Amino acid sequence: MDSAAPDTQRTMPVRDLIAGVSVAGLLLPEAVAYASIAGLPPERAILAGIVGGLVYAAVGRSRFAIVSATSSSAAILAAILAGMPGDAAEKGMIATLVVAIVGLLLLGASLLRMSALTDFISRPVLRGFAFGLAITITALQLPALLGLTMTAEAAQFGPIVQALAALPGLHPMSAVVGLASLIGLLLLRRLPAIPGAFLVLAAGIAVSLLADLPSLGVATVGRFAFAIDWPGMPHVDWETFSRLCQLALPLVLILFAESWGTIRTLALRHGDAVDGGRELSALGLANIASAFVRGMPVGAGFSAGSANEAAGALSRISAVVAATGLAVLVLAAAPLIAHLPKPVLAAVVVAAVSHALDPRPILRLWSLRRDAFIAIVAAAGVLLFGIVNGMIAAIALSIAAVVQRFASPHVARLGRLGAHDYVDLARHADAVPPGNMVIWRPSTPMFFANAGRILSLIASGSDDPAVRGIVISFEESIDFDSSAIDALIEFDAAMRKRGLSVHYARVHDRVRDLMESAGGAALGARSHISVDDAVVALAVELGREGRSDGA
Repeated sequence: MDSAAPDTQRTMPVRDLIAGVSVAGLLLPEAVAYASIAGLPPERAILAGIVGGLVYAAVGRSRFAIVSATSSSAAILAAILAGMPGDAAEKGMIATLVVAIVGLLLLGASLLRMSALTDFISRPVLRGFAFGLAITITALQLPALLGLTMTAEAAQFGPIVQALAALPGLHPMSAVVGLASLIGLLLLRRLPAIPGAFLVLAAGIAVSLLADLPSLGVATVGRFAFAIDWPGMPHVDWETFSRLCQLALPLVLILFAESWGTIRTLALRHGDAVDGGRELSALGLANIASAFVRGMPVGAGFSAGSANEAAGALSRISAVVAATGLAVLVLAAAPLIAHLPKPVLAAVVVAAVSHALDPRPILRLWSLRRDAFIAIVAAAGVLLFGIVNGMIAAIALSIAAVVQRFASPHVARLGRLGAHDYVDLARHADAVPPGNMVIWRPSTPMFFANAGRILSLIASGSDDPAVRGIVISFEESIDFDSSAIDALIEFDAAMRKRGLSVHYARVHDRVRDLMESAGGAALGARSHISVDDAVVALAVELGREGRSDGA
C-alpha cells in the first residue's frame, strides 16, 4: 500500500520543475504588462513576482497559488497614483509606501483574526467590479494594441471615449501586430500546459528584430534597469499618509478577496486544507518584501494559479521554481525585452483580463433574480467613478442591500403538515392552520432595524376575534440585540393586554438567557424547543382558560 509513495516523491520534483518553468514563462509577460497598467517601470512588477512569490512559498499553504502582481491590483494602484501630486520619481516612492501599507494592513488583519474581512465583498460585487475593471483595462490598452494616436480633446474623457475618438488615427502595422498577438494568445489558451504568453512574447521579439518593426512605426518597450535598491521612505505629511491608508483599503480588500478566492477554489478542487488567517499573514509578508525591493502589490492571481495547476504542480516547490525561473529569464533576456513591441504587450494584458469580460455570471444573477443590480452598479461604478471610488461604492451598496433585505422581512404564517411538521401556509395548500391560534415565523434574524416591523406584522396579522393565542418561531435568530429584546418584551405585554397568550418556539439558549437577564423571565417560561411543543403548551393554556371561563 505504501509502495506508491516513493514513486510519488520521485515524480514530485520533476512535475514541480516542469510546472514552475511553465509558469515562469507566463509571469514575465504578465509582469511587464501589469507594470504598464500601473504606469510603473517593468522591473517593479518583475521584482514583486520574484520576491513576493518566494516569501509566499515559504509562509503560505496553497500548493498552487502563485503570488505576483495582478491586473486588478495594478489598476487600483494606477488610480491611487493618478490622484497624487508629484513627478514620476515621487509617485514611484509613493507606490512603494502604498505597497508597504498594504502589507502591514494585511499582516495586522491576520493578527486581529480578521480573515472574514472579505465577506463584506459579496460575489456579485466582485463579478461586477471585475467586469467593469476588465472593460477599463481593455480600453486603456487599445491605444497601444492598435497604435492609436491620442488627441488632447480625447484625453479629457474616460478611457473608452478616448479609444473610440482615436480610432481614425489607427496605425495599420501596430494593429496587425497587436491583433495577431491577441488571436494567438486566445488560441493557445486552449492548451493550458503550454506557456502561450511566453511563446507570443518570444515571437513578438523575434519579429521585431527580423522585420525591424520600430522602423515601420511600431513602438517597443525599450530598455529598463533591473536592479534592487531601497530608495528610502518618501517624506509625506500625516494628512497625505492618512489619505494613502484610506486609499490602500480597497487595494487590501480586492487583493485578499481575489487571492483567497483563487486559493480556496483550487484547494476545494483537490481537497486541500487552507486557513484564511495564515494566507493573510503570507500575503502581508509578501507585500512587505515587495515594498523593500520597490515592487508592486502582489496577490494570488487566478490565471497564474490555474496555469500552475494545469501544468501538474504537486507542491509549493513549483512556486519557488517559477520565481527563480522569472529571475533567470529576466537576467538572460533583459536586452531582448527592450525589443518587445508594445502592441504585443497590450495583447497580453487584454488576454489576461478577457475572462472577466464574460457577461454570463452577471446574466446568471439576472436569471436568478438575485443581486444582478448590485453587480451592474459595481461595474458602472468602476466605469463612471473610477476604480477605487467604484469599488468603495459597490461595497457600500452590497452592505446597504443586506441591511435593506433584513430590514424588510417576510413573516410566514405556518400550518400543520403531518404529525409534527409546520410549514408556510402560502406555499403548502395541504397544510392545516390551527383553529384558535396563529403561528408565525420571521424569515430573517430579528435585530434593531427590523424588530419593530416584524412584531407589527405579527400583531396586525393576529387581529382576528377567533384568535386567542400566538406562537412565534425564532429559528432564524440565534441572538438578539438590546433593541430587539426590548421590543419583544413590549410586544408580549401588549398582546397580553389584548387577551392573547404568546408562546415562543425554536428559541436558542442565548436568546432564552437574554430574556431572563432583560426582565423577561415570563417569556423564557413560555419558550420551547420546537414549534409543536409551543403549540401543545399554548393549547393546554387556552384549554385551561376556556374551562375557567365556562365555570
